[in-house]
Amino acid sequence: MQQPLKIIKIPKKYHPNGFDILYEDSYIIVGNKAAGFLTVGAAWERVNTIHAGLNQYVRKGNSKSHKRVFVVHRLDQATSGILIFAKTDKIKIALKDNWAKTVKKYYVIVHGHMDKKSGTISSYLEEDEDYVVHSTGDNGKGKLSHTEYTVLKETPKFSLLKINLLTGRKNQIRVHLADEGYSVVGDVKYGGNEQKYNNLALHAHSISFVHPISRETLTFQAKVPAYFNKLVDYEY
Repeated sequence: MQQPLKIIKIPKKYHPNGFDILYEDSYIIVGNKAAGFLTVGAAWERVNTIHAGLNQYVRKGNSKSHKRVFVVHRLDQATSGILIFAKTDKIKIALKDNWAKTVKKYYVIVHGHMDKKSGTISSYLEEDEDYVVHSTGDNGKGKLSHTEYTVLKETPKFSLLKINLLTGRKNQIRVHLADEGYSVVGDVKYGGNEQKYNNLALHAHSISFVHPISRETLTFQAKVPAYFNKLVDYEY
């Protein structure tokens, strides 16, 4: 019989900048990433990331500590929402090995009204030399990707969608919706001229997965940013 997990409760003032810790035990950390923060380092920024902040957090200020966290998955810099980090490489591998069974739900607001109010968008996705992701008809170049969606509410200008992310490619939701002609509000990269919207309306709202140690199915939800309600009033 598995031993009960030791839940760690840390005051919010110790949480890394841009990351509200929702759950922590001896094996994993789950939190809500704010929009505008990198999950991991990029060519232009290595220090101010959620990953780096959590490494400092688990070291508790001890510069000689070798403690670290391990990246299980990522969110785009402009995307907010749920992220999981592992405290050991073994736990990271276990979570990744079960990733196909992990349920990931997103809220997204797009321009316009979709003809089909629910469905699945599928294509092969590839990234070019400029780090832009495209759909391609060449299955030898791209990775088959699936995005399931349901329209929850429409306003004169926008549609609110609930997304079930069936695969997890870089920029997948943004590219698939833009391909269909319904770009994400605030998406400068794939949506054209979006300068008047300061935030990307894409949020990783919930995740359900099997804990590698306790074998319990855990579900977490991340509070939707306030700017979503300014675009589409809804009980998120």
